Amino acid sequence: MNDLIKLTNLNEDYSVSEIIDNCLVKNKKKLIYMLNENNFSNEDGILIIRTFLNKSKKILALSKEYENNKSIDITISSARPPIFWKDKEIIKEQIYKWTPKKIKNLIFKLNELELLIKKNITNSKNLVTDFLLEQVST
Repeated sequence: MNDLIKLTNLNEDYSVSEIIDNCLVKNKKKLIYMLNENNFSNEDGILIIRTFLNKSKKILALSKEYENNKSIDITISSARPPIFWKDKEIIKEQIYKWTPKKIKNLIFKLNELELLIKKNITNSKNLVTDFLLEQVST
């Protein structure tokens, strides 16, 4: 029985925030690993999308600021609310990977996906997973 429990237990549940951060930096290998390790419910789809939207909006503001001042350090240090020191490096990577135009397009797609999930909650895990993999691959 203990062997069965060991086999069915996942090594680690990753936070939604970690999954989205890895998607935004386009770390496909790590994202796939994290998705395989987590066991999301259908209701988690909305949580993932809302978290993704919030992070995307923050990256949009930061990428606009970066376009204006051309200094990643000034952009990070002037962010309000301040960026926690542990998040600075991954946020820098996200700013480098996403232009304001691309992030606006992402936000539009996230809003469409949220509506689709709300209409079809039973398929939300598949819709979210497909969306995350599509974003990390482009």
